[in-house]
Amino acid sequence: MSAFLRSEIVTVTDYRAELGETPVWCQRTQSLLWVDILNQRLLRYWPETASFETRALPSLTSAALLTDQQDLFLLVAQDGLALYDYLSEKRSLLCGYAGAEGTRPNEAAVAPDGSLWFGTMDIKEEDKIGGWYRYETGDAAPVLMMDNVGTPNTLAWHEGKVWFADSVRKRFYSGNARRINPLKLSCYSPGDKTPDGSALSEDGLLLTACWGNHCLLRQKINQGELLTLDALPLPVTQPSCCTFGGAGMNQLFITSARTGLENPGEIEGALLQVTTSARGAGQNLFRL
Repeated sequence: MSAFLRSEIVTVTDYRAELGETPVWCQRTQSLLWVDILNQRLLRYWPETASFETRALPSLTSAALLTDQQDLFLLVAQDGLALYDYLSEKRSLLCGYAGAEGTRPNEAAVAPDGSLWFGTMDIKEEDKIGGWYRYETGDAAPVLMMDNVGTPNTLAWHEGKVWFADSVRKRFYSGNARRINPLKLSCYSPGDKTPDGSALSEDGLLLTACWGNHCLLRQKINQGELLTLDALPLPVTQPSCCTFGGAGMNQLFITSARTGLENPGEIEGALLQVTTSARGAGQNLFRL
């Protein structure tokens, strides 16, 4: 066990996702939300009672994000952006899908200013036809910030910058926290790792699930630089994303995927949980 990981890594619930993604911790309800993109499922877990619920979604959905109203979530879906009332299970469309033909939504997060940022990618995972978009309440449609994107992943805001990744290019980038300007980006290499989704601690520790690499990459954001510390082994082949949560915000929840594996092990696609020595930054809320 490392100095950073303070417990054994355990699996949470018996559910195994085909493509588990975008875990989000809700501090108001002390629950975790995430999605199984390919099976069109919204998943929710309450650690204190070990309660678990799954909801079917009508469209491929890459994220269910928090809004400034409790239990009203923002869905980033193939047919558009929608609000989902968890209690009534009613879904209302805000606007249609913005991506190019042949793409689907992928990474998504709420920025500190309450706007939605999300990325799109080639459904066939062959061409760099994806993009990064921004949407805020009142917009007629999402605004394209960057095109020629492979597989968009990681969204974290720290030190006045946004940090994001392209898994196809195996690169991290940083830029203006208000809006991505492709001409003014800094680029960082994670070596031979394939960065997927990330979590950010209060003191600027960026933890990234590395797809196909069985590990969690630890990096430090410090004065505009991204410094690699180490890689922590995980018991799943395709960790996909992570987030801090729990009452003390020191529990790290890690999603994973079974898709594409010829002989997936029993815990591939599981949600993992481990206690850490760090505290996570709270989730931003989408402003309605």
